Amino acid sequence: MANNVAKTAESVWSNCLKIIKDIVEWQHFKTWFEPIAPVEIKGSVLMIQVPSQFFYEYLEEHYVNLLAKTLKRELGKDARLEYRILVDSGNGRNGSMDIPASNQKTFSHNEMNFPLVIDNPVKNPFVIPGLKKMQIDPQLNHNYTFDSYVEGDSNRVARRAGKTVAEKPGSNSFNPLVIYGGVGLGKTHLGQAIGNEVKRLHPNKVVLYVSSEKFINQFQDHSRNNAINDFIHFYQLIDVLIIDDVQFFARAEKSQDAFFAIFNHLHQSGKQLVLTSDKAPKDLDGLQERLLSRFRWGLSADIQLPDYETRIEILERKMKNDGLDMSKEVVKYVAYNITTNVRELEGALISLLAQSSLNRKEIDLDLAKKVLRNFVKTSSKEITIDAIQKMVCEYFTVSYDKLLQKTRKREIVQARQITMYLAKAFTKNSLKTIGEHFGGRDHTTVIHSCQTVKDLMDTDSIFRENVMELTQKVQLAAM
Repeated sequence: MANNVAKTAESVWSNCLKIIKDIVEWQHFKTWFEPIAPVEIKGSVLMIQVPSQFFYEYLEEHYVNLLAKTLKRELGKDARLEYRILVDSGNGRNGSMDIPASNQKTFSHNEMNFPLVIDNPVKNPFVIPGLKKMQIDPQLNHNYTFDSYVEGDSNRVARRAGKTVAEKPGSNSFNPLVIYGGVGLGKTHLGQAIGNEVKRLHPNKVVLYVSSEKFINQFQDHSRNNAINDFIHFYQLIDVLIIDDVQFFARAEKSQDAFFAIFNHLHQSGKQLVLTSDKAPKDLDGLQERLLSRFRWGLSADIQLPDYETRIEILERKMKNDGLDMSKEVVKYVAYNITTNVRELEGALISLLAQSSLNRKEIDLDLAKKVLRNFVKTSSKEITIDAIQKMVCEYFTVSYDKLLQKTRKREIVQARQITMYLAKAFTKNSLKTIGEHFGGRDHTTVIHSCQTVKDLMDTDSIFRENVMELTQKVQLAAM
């Protein structure tokens, strides 16, 4: 008898699948319907088994009407659907959980959808205090614009594609736009420049820049609070989503599932996705193939090491912004000898400025040769973040523990910001890694800290002197 019941459930579900298969895209069918197994049928009630709570929630959100119509065709106007959800018991074995009767979905003859609606407000992880619920802080650094991004042969395709995306977000063939390249080459700058340009040209568009690390942390927080649906709903509201460092999704399998759902919804809704990575999609390890295939739907544009002419232009642009004055001879010497990335070029300028200010010497070729000799040595020795933290703590007489604490004390906050600034200038660590050395802060905090230090150096002479002295200490430690 049980076999007949199982066969009946299988035949009903099989007939439903034949209809569904003709309606949804093939890949969606394979992802969301093939894993479902019919369990049993009792009268007009069909029970199906789904792999996870997330799977169940996704079906409820995206395919509820389709399931209602197909099941009603098979079982009549009183058709009802129940779910059995597989759960991990934590001991390597899978159990199951049936949806309680109060949550069972019922089809009536006068409605095509399930009557139960989960009506929780969408929680906004980026809400600005005092603003309306859906006024989302785009998390953008306004200094990162196309005007401040120097174009050269090394980044021309990526920059121009970014411009196109910003002008027509979601209505171009570069969706998603994947920008990839090594550390310190300007991926974050370009990604944020796209966001800032979209906000300038299309002020009503909802733009959000977020690191993959922050995305993962938010997902885990929502998962612990049984609010995954809220998390996914929030991200599905975004018009232009910019995800930085997607390679870090490799260690977060469940976050990849959530991002897959978000990606599909945004892409199908004509929204724009911009992704940055340290490698081309084909070289990313640990990411689901279904995600990688979607990354290849649009354009993958690489950013390479800047050539000599581009390095000169970067230096001149930086000098202009910082009010520096150096001879063409010195600029060419620096550009010729620093061949790695933009961050190294900026570090060389900081070193020259520090030596010039502290020794009250003009920035000439002799000083440049001396500083760059030390700078190259610093790069090869790779001064660590820990070493810089120790130097700053000793200089300001601040304990290491206080440097990591969440406090608003001005002396602690400024010491931490200066440490981040020096770590960015004199180490090859990513912004994410630097943030992790300060109590797990994310890289947007590092960006903000570096900008704050630059601003204060322009307006506070004592602060500027402190930074210059510490810069010299870091250089001397590498000699």
